[in-house]
Amino acid sequence: MHATPTLFLRKRVPPGVWTALAWCAATAYACVALIRLPGEEGLLPPRGLHWPPMNAMWLVMGTVMAMAGSLLLRRRALSAMAMLLAGSVAGAMALNSTEINLLQFLAVDVALCFIATTRSRRTSITAAAMALGVLITYATTRLLLHFAIGTSTELAVGLTAVVAWFIGHSMRQSREHAEKLGAQAAAQAVITERLRIARELHDMVAHSIGIIALQAGAASRVIDTQPARARTALREVETVGRETLSGLRRMLGALRQTEPGQAPEAASLRPMPGLGDIDQLAAATTAAGVRVDVRWQGERRQLPPEIDLSAFRIIQESVTNVVRHAGTRSCQVSIDYRDEELCIEVVDDGRGGSTAGTGHGRGNAPAGGYGLVGMRERVGLLHGEFTAAPRPEGGFRVTVSLPLPAGVR
Repeated sequence: MHATPTLFLRKRVPPGVWTALAWCAATAYACVALIRLPGEEGLLPPRGLHWPPMNAMWLVMGTVMAMAGSLLLRRRALSAMAMLLAGSVAGAMALNSTEINLLQFLAVDVALCFIATTRSRRTSITAAAMALGVLITYATTRLLLHFAIGTSTELAVGLTAVVAWFIGHSMRQSREHAEKLGAQAAAQAVITERLRIARELHDMVAHSIGIIALQAGAASRVIDTQPARARTALREVETVGRETLSGLRRMLGALRQTEPGQAPEAASLRPMPGLGDIDQLAAATTAAGVRVDVRWQGERRQLPPEIDLSAFRIIQESVTNVVRHAGTRSCQVSIDYRDEELCIEVVDDGRGGSTAGTGHGRGNAPAGGYGLVGMRERVGLLHGEFTAAPRPEGGFRVTVSLPLPAGVR
């Protein structure tokens, strides 16, 4: 809101146009004031525009310097200020003023406001000092020559210069504050995106490595007695490994797309997973030795991408924890499409453990894990509810409730 005047001065209309208009308006008014207008008969002495040639010359010189200063204002601020000040003095001389009044100084005030808005503080203070210095020098010179001066008018004009500088300075501070907030928002967006990518990498890699570890362990145990089963397990290891590498390649390829118009790589065109991939996830986990029973309830319907992806990742992470830490051969996944929310429950009958700290909530989970933390963050971003705790009868339960937008209810 505060940057609107600045944008208007800097982008829509060049600043020199404003100073030129201010000078022309002030000069035109001063000329009109020298003429007796209709209705002033008997109130004021006769007036006219019968100026001596010297006065006209001063006015022309002042106008030329003011126009030149207006042209230089954007490129050379202090030089432009000097020329506008010289034009103000020449205008005062042309109008036989005993002081530089507000009309002659209006263009200087406009320029000073612009300089304080767009230039450094040092430059703007220098420009303000030049303006005040000219006023003081003009008045002092007239006093030394024993000429009359309008002290109160000079003080008022000096005050307008100070006010113009403060207005411009305030606008500059507002713009810098807005830029700082924008930079902070951009930095926060980068951090948020990095955290999202970290969660995606964790969910994808942790699940795949868990499946690979189970299959490799099974193959090593039966390689001598059941070679066919060992080959099947090793093929599954190869398949999961290739899929994981492909996923990493897609994610890294997406991160490399820094140019807005750059065409994405073919591998990055694969859509993000969702609840439609749960059956495939269950099949891969079952093939690794942990049976996953998926129960669908309610009317299945299209979900927003962020809810669909988060629901899949939560189930994937929960199943991965079962595979790695529960010490059981099966788990149950329930997905319930309700009218206003999506409910997910993952239950196993293995080792329940504790939910303390930031680990996975398993007795033998690493203390520094981020499984439950990542799931809780996902649910929190979607304004849902999340619980993860051991069951009284044994095992572990993860329950999630994600509110659905009105359009998908």
